[in-house]
Amino acid sequence: MLMEILTHAYAKLNLSLDVLDRMDNGYHSMKTIMQSVQLCDDILIKLTNDGAVKAQSNLPYLPNDERNIAVKAAKAFFAETGMTGAGANIRVFKRIPVGSGLGGGSSDGAAVLRGLNTLTGAGLSRRQLEKIAEKLGSDVPFCVAGGTVFAEGRGDILTDLPPMPDCHIVICKPPFSISTPEVFERYDCCKTRCRPDTDGLVQALEKGDLRGVAVRMYNVFEDVMPRQYEDIHLVKNQILNYNALGVTMSGTGSAVFGVFENYEKAREAYQTLKTEYPDCFLTKPVNRLKVV
Repeated sequence: MLMEILTHAYAKLNLSLDVLDRMDNGYHSMKTIMQSVQLCDDILIKLTNDGAVKAQSNLPYLPNDERNIAVKAAKAFFAETGMTGAGANIRVFKRIPVGSGLGGGSSDGAAVLRGLNTLTGAGLSRRQLEKIAEKLGSDVPFCVAGGTVFAEGRGDILTDLPPMPDCHIVICKPPFSISTPEVFERYDCCKTRCRPDTDGLVQALEKGDLRGVAVRMYNVFEDVMPRQYEDIHLVKNQILNYNALGVTMSGTGSAVFGVFENYEKAREAYQTLKTEYPDCFLTKPVNRLKVV
């Protein structure tokens, strides 16, 4: 049996994000189309037999106990599979910016589930892993297999969609993070002016129409951003200046991304933004992962 494995935790983008209403469980009901991209964290998992789960990261301020989703994921996996006495040492190399709306933590947790599934030979299906992932956070079930997915409810009702057409994506995170609870509170207090054309975006994906996808990208949270986060709009405008087909914010922010058909234009936008914003990336979509 393998004793260690290196796996990748891919960032996610919200091509569209619509918030409907608050459910009885306190969560908001959402409709969102999510997309994995090549930007990723690296997760090295080593099995141990001491029953302990430990995590380390290249970012010293991240916790290494149960506050770390990688630790939570490993413990949830061992509990679900009945592997008493099993343990793991997990090393996380972060590239996905923390507090960006790119799902870095969620993807780390999902990568641990996938990695342990392979390491232990447990052979859990994608759906079984997604059920464990539901206990860890709203975006974690999507991150188990990723790709292009329509998510509803709190993010746990998943419908696979055709892959996003090949393109180039520039992601840029301004030098601040945004409190998710604060954004939801502001959303509840404001009247939504616009909503994304989710059905139209799905149809564009089914046709392989990249321009049709890009022009329909929209995030309702952009309408409730406080004025101190004006960099979000500045970054959007800069990306559009380089002929991006579409641009929007991911999740509750603060990362913004633009979709390009032309690589040279995407690279120019990336190089320009990188001089002002260190957390800037040039990447591409990732198709759905194969899960044992």
